Amino acid sequence: MSFTNREVWGLIHGMVLGAVFLLAFAGGLADLYGLRAALVTGTGIVERMRRLKVGVTAMAVAAWGTVITGTWVVYPWYREKTPGSPKSQLMADPGTVDWHEFGMEWKEHIAWISPILATVVAFIVLYYGNTLIRHERVRRTTLLLFVLAFAFAAIAGAFGAFITKVAPVE
Repeated sequence: MSFTNREVWGLIHGMVLGAVFLLAFAGGLADLYGLRAALVTGTGIVERMRRLKVGVTAMAVAAWGTVITGTWVVYPWYREKTPGSPKSQLMADPGTVDWHEFGMEWKEHIAWISPILATVVAFIVLYYGNTLIRHERVRRTTLLLFVLAFAFAAIAGAFGAFITKVAPVE
């Protein structure tokens, strides 16, 4: 079994960085949600904060890696000005033109909100550290931003999977 250069970059962009992003989100969500004084002991807070800091930082790094590889490595192949390019395939069929006009626009523009929000979350967690337990409003805001970062990325990932199914980059 062998992969082309484009397939390798597609895997890195979607599967490797996407998997890291997903795992970091799951762990970070659990730790952020459970970060309440009533649920955490003095000893437990050290372990939980270490995990949380690593998780949110990993999520931010994975989000940046995903949008950067998507924008500057994978996306130019999609948009090639050749008759068989994925973009031309989608635009040629009235039934799939919306995949380009909405799905790719989301991936090109809106998906960039995800790493920005993930970076904000990482900054808040690193800045507040253990005191995040006492700042309920900040913790809830951080949790909301964290979920929004995931939602923007999840929608972009779903569009990427659907578009690749209809018009793969070869």
